[in-house]
Amino acid sequence: MRHVDRLPWAIQEEKHVTIPMADGVELSARIWRPTASDAEPVPAVLEYIPYRKNDLTSTRDAIHHPYIAGHGYACVRVDLRGTGESGGVLFDEYLEQEQSDAESVLAWIAEQPWCDGNTGMMGISWGAFAALQTAARRPPSLRAICIASFTDDRYADDMHYLGGAMLSDNLAEAGTMFAYATCPPDPAVVGERWREMWRERLDAARPWVLEWLRHPNRDDYWRHASLSEDYSALRCPVLASSGWADGYSNAVTRLLSHVDVPRKGLIGPWSHKLPHLGEPGPAIGYLQEVVRWWDHWLKGVDNGVMDGPMLRAWMQESVPPSTSYEERPGRWVGEPSWPSPNIGETVLPLRDGGLGEPDDEENREDRVHTVQSPLSVGQFAGKWASYNAPPDLPYDQREEDGGSLVFQTAPLDRRVEILGAPAVVVEVSADAPVAQLNVRLSDVAPDGRSTRVTYGVLNLTHRDSEETPEPLEPGRRYRVRVPLHSVAQAFPPGHRIRLSLSTSYWPLVWPAPAPTLLSVYEKGSTLTLPVRPDDVPEDKALRPFGEPEGCAPPAVTRLSEPEQAWTVSRDLVNYRSVLDIVKDRGLQRHEDNGIETGLRACEKYSSVGEDFGSVRGESAWEMRFGRDGWDVRVETRTVLTSDDEAFQVDATLDGFENGHRVFSRTWNERIGRDNV
Repeated sequence: MRHVDRLPWAIQEEKHVTIPMADGVELSARIWRPTASDAEPVPAVLEYIPYRKNDLTSTRDAIHHPYIAGHGYACVRVDLRGTGESGGVLFDEYLEQEQSDAESVLAWIAEQPWCDGNTGMMGISWGAFAALQTAARRPPSLRAICIASFTDDRYADDMHYLGGAMLSDNLAEAGTMFAYATCPPDPAVVGERWREMWRERLDAARPWVLEWLRHPNRDDYWRHASLSEDYSALRCPVLASSGWADGYSNAVTRLLSHVDVPRKGLIGPWSHKLPHLGEPGPAIGYLQEVVRWWDHWLKGVDNGVMDGPMLRAWMQESVPPSTSYEERPGRWVGEPSWPSPNIGETVLPLRDGGLGEPDDEENREDRVHTVQSPLSVGQFAGKWASYNAPPDLPYDQREEDGGSLVFQTAPLDRRVEILGAPAVVVEVSADAPVAQLNVRLSDVAPDGRSTRVTYGVLNLTHRDSEETPEPLEPGRRYRVRVPLHSVAQAFPPGHRIRLSLSTSYWPLVWPAPAPTLLSVYEKGSTLTLPVRPDDVPEDKALRPFGEPEGCAPPAVTRLSEPEQAWTVSRDLVNYRSVLDIVKDRGLQRHEDNGIETGLRACEKYSSVGEDFGSVRGESAWEMRFGRDGWDVRVETRTVLTSDDEAFQVDATLDGFENGHRVFSRTWNERIGRDNV
């Protein structure tokens, strides 16, 4: 990334500004704005997240907020209620209180003398959720939003449940927020109140996974703040982006197809990162695109930002399997609208153990195949939401395919490109009332190496309804449809397209209560691919993106080395398999304010043989903050196990001040599975 030190507008920074809420709670903001804005008010852009503006996101914030401010905007970075230096308590994600606070923040911003009354919201992940959810409430000053790595459907397309099956990220994200919501404010900012504020957070804390487990089906809990419940609620322009390696790869195209506002979509090869920091590369000059968006929609500049295709996407070339990539080779393609007239459906029947050409369905023989996957299928699946942090992308799929039912094409005689969401329709029966169907689509090279392209999951009790699942009738035949994650991928001549079906995908997906034998019938079973021509003339006329650029981040001194590990181990005496994940940022000092921070997160997923009752997940966090004789540490641990009937949650929270434990609490709760 190119660091920019000269910008069109001189700026000033206010590190801690309080914004009053109606109930007396004050939220903490950090503001960058042009020095001339006191006399010449400017539009303002809000980012609203719970990840601590004073330390844990300060480096990232300093790259893009001063950059945007230097182009004539007031950038306001606010910590949610109960996080960082903001007052109150954060109980859960996306609550009514959070959105009400956001409206109050926007109203406060619009009334400031340095703001001209026009506001925008931007962010990635939680910040993108917040922007989209707030925009749906139509606050009067909000003119446009820029969002990255988001969803419009909190139940069906977030890190909690997928196809009615529970993702292990439901536990991992719960562990993350259990820790973040119990961290202390900085005494250098809030003064002697810090201990009282910290204690309020500790006393109110609870493991977030408890509430998420209590809502395994689509209900009012998930409908709240899901734009998919009413797309017409969004009335402001939106620039939406994501990456193919991210868990949030579906929402961009879905948003483009459902909302009726000025909109643009951008999907690169990236993991869960902003496009100017995008990995795998190539990263792009995203901040330049954001400034163009704000210039048009907040300042009224006629800069052609709405020219060109509605969607720009990175068409990925074939690559060998790897758990991380520095770059994904490919090219940018453009679609004038979504759904796109450039894309057609190619339907491949499951036939003779392979994927055949379209044929006469009535005359196809109805062969039956059976599969009962070992629990080990899924150990090389990677993370639901990758950060391209070695090694969290899926590895060679050949070992996974050994426990799966596989259908594949003959070697391709021509290049095939797909853009969109493949889908599988399968005729199945099961020998148990609760079962899963996990579907993977892979690119198989002539040497046999298999790279996962996309995947989908269906809890078969959700085959007809996400609201009211129904157990299977053992032995009964059902026709089910499994959508796969959206993707853009080229399959070269000589490669094969492989479809793999399994009854487990642990630990990416929490398994069914017991092993299941699934029968798959060829007749009526198909794979549908969204095929795009590889020679669309308009692709060659696309405007190139600029080089990634932003402001230089503040100095950080590393006091201990970070650690990133992903280890799969198998004990062949006791048949115990374990996936250990370590993400340790190391201890570091932020030189602009002197605070020292340390963050270590560990996940562990284990099982013994084919004993589905042995499945165990654990998320443990340690977060440390200190300076000049002040040393505070928070430790959280959440363990999730299950049996045929229920989930068991065992959790602990400990707070330490200067090495002494000052708070400790444990939880032990049992929650029914309800067909999960």
